[in-house]
Amino acid sequence: MTAEQSRRRVATDSQVVRDWLAEYVFETMRTETLEAVVDRLDRAIVARVPELADRDMNRDLAASTRAHARTMLSGLTVDTFDYALPEEAHTFARTVARRGYDLRLLLRTYHFGMDAVLDYMTDALDQREVPPEIETAVLLRLFDRATKWVNMSVELLTDTYMEERERVLRAALNRRTETVHALLAGEELDADQASVRLGYRLTGHHLPYVLWTDTDTTDGELAALLERAAGRVATELGCARPLIVPSGATGMWAWASVEDPGRAAELAAPGRLVRELDGRVEPPVRIAFGVPAPRLDGFLAGHREAVAARQVAERGAGGARVVAYRDVEIAYLAGADESAMRGLVRRELGPLAGADPAAVRLRETLRAYLGTHRSPEATAKLLGVHKNTVRYRVQRIEELLGHPVERRGLPLEVALACVAAYGVETG
Repeated sequence: MTAEQSRRRVATDSQVVRDWLAEYVFETMRTETLEAVVDRLDRAIVARVPELADRDMNRDLAASTRAHARTMLSGLTVDTFDYALPEEAHTFARTVARRGYDLRLLLRTYHFGMDAVLDYMTDALDQREVPPEIETAVLLRLFDRATKWVNMSVELLTDTYMEERERVLRAALNRRTETVHALLAGEELDADQASVRLGYRLTGHHLPYVLWTDTDTTDGELAALLERAAGRVATELGCARPLIVPSGATGMWAWASVEDPGRAAELAAPGRLVRELDGRVEPPVRIAFGVPAPRLDGFLAGHREAVAARQVAERGAGGARVVAYRDVEIAYLAGADESAMRGLVRRELGPLAGADPAAVRLRETLRAYLGTHRSPEATAKLLGVHKNTVRYRVQRIEELLGHPVERRGLPLEVALACVAAYGVETG
């Protein structure tokens, strides 16, 4: 019997095929391997469906892909095809509906997802060097399961999408969502009519913010948790009841109306929002604020700033519960190019860029010193130390830098802002 004949005669449900697949599943289910597979599949899908590059959409997609992979892999060695779709897949379908996307986006996601799965499986078999006598059987079993899985997913999730879309279309939430997305997309809408549809006055001062969680859990309680947090924050800051729009299963956009222009100016001051909300935002909720500003321009610009502040918060160290764009603006702009930003930090701070306590203390002193216009007295008051201590530390800083602070004041401030936002370089 030839090798080719042997390959043809091995059945897809034979024990040798199941044994090989069991080992494959065991290795693939390892956390690092599985996450690499999920990342590869999602990147391939997002490249073909760019709407999913949105932070919250991408997060829901990843949760769905991960759950799909675990469920499908766990059943590869079982001959019966008796699977239940994971809840994360239904959550993703509902998010697509809530964000106002057409059903075609969901179908495209699974169509291109299937392409990505088949491409991955082909590479996986090449890399693992399947024994020639079972190669065809393994390939057929994998492709058969993948095709059945995707077809079943599309059928069931189409129902989920349609049910959610119908519910959303009947709700005021959809009117708000569509109006907000139209405004953010730059569509020309009458401000008064848009205000009526939103139930929120667009002509006043706005405090835009975005909320999300630092957990990947997508249970039904998260939306209610974020909505409560959004309302509580507005109350804490003395603002009116906010306009709230879900941005995903674990994300929310909000705008609070600030009636007093003077209060809006106070909240726009660097550090003010973080100080006022210190300790009042509890895990797993995190919040990023834009700069308060009036009218529709402020509504739009502030939201973009809040999204930018969130990006800094998610990249940064420490997991701060509250971040304001005004406090991280320099870090956001300087951090657009990661390698360039890290190069700036290394060049400007040198020995002060380390993680040891002495370097941290000297960085804090230098930042306060520059922020108080190089006043030892004001710096000492801010840090709660003696002014002579400040003078000694500044002298030590200049020794380590190799030049007077005044010579590179602005670059030093930028470098310090980046370290404060993103943490020290590791590795």
